[in-house]
Amino acid sequence: MHSARVLPFALSLFAATLHAQSEAELRGRFEGRAITLKLAMPGTEDGVDVYPGTDKPLDYPRYASRLKNSGTAIKSGQSAMITKIKVKSNLIEFQLDGGGYGTMGDETSSNVSVSSAPKTKREQNLEGELRRETDPAKQRALKEELDELRKDREREDSRNRATVAEAEEHKKENIRQRRIEGGSRFNLRYRNGVPQSALAADAVMQALAEYADFGTTSVAKPPSPLNSPEAAAPAAPTSRLPRKGMLLEEADALLGVPKTTSQRAEGKLRVVTRTYATDSGRVTAEFVEGVLIRYAMRSD
Repeated sequence: MHSARVLPFALSLFAATLHAQSEAELRGRFEGRAITLKLAMPGTEDGVDVYPGTDKPLDYPRYASRLKNSGTAIKSGQSAMITKIKVKSNLIEFQLDGGGYGTMGDETSSNVSVSSAPKTKREQNLEGELRRETDPAKQRALKEELDELRKDREREDSRNRATVAEAEEHKKENIRQRRIEGGSRFNLRYRNGVPQSALAADAVMQALAEYADFGTTSVAKPPSPLNSPEAAAPAAPTSRLPRKGMLLEEADALLGVPKTTSQRAEGKLRVVTRTYATDSGRVTAEFVEGVLIRYAMRSD
């Protein structure tokens, strides 16, 4: 009985060890090397699912849906770097240019929320007075004042909604841009677990041959700093301009520690203004609910 329990455990441990060894071999063979794509890659961590050895290795309706929903991160005919290989129980992840947007820490929701403007104390008092008042003339005066306060609150809500809509649109655009820049991946999926034969480099290239050109899978060596054309000329300045829709943390990472930070209320919205000193000048940025909605730049 004891042997019957130990044998399955030993076999699973042996299989896990083989997979770990095979993953290390695949990573050594592919990571850091470039391939040329034969199809557009969606800008999502979901990537492209491939089922090697089946009648329909690629589910084209699902593939089309991901392209439509997430946009194209890598175009057909473009080169991409293999940045990570990961072997799991039933799939091999083949990550390109970062593996796709939507992994842990990536912002995927464009929602910006703000509560409605509350009733003022005066509005609450007027409602109570109106219920108790019996004189028609005084009732009319109370109602007119109450209506005006309600209209003020509605106008404030309208302004807030407009500002939130602007922030959400900028945030959507930022997410779209980051999806384009976030890479993609192939997922080689095996319904009954990854067979050992599928973990060979040649098997992986064969599984993806219809969708990617591996060439010689050789590592492109960077030119020597002494002989490269860039060594003879100064490097072009890197753009450090922010982008509407960036999150506050992204702006800080791009522009550095802000020199000043202030806050103000616009109705129920909290607007944060931060100023940054950059090589190109002073940048003043305004954030609503942590989303950059506008900025201005001035040369010092």
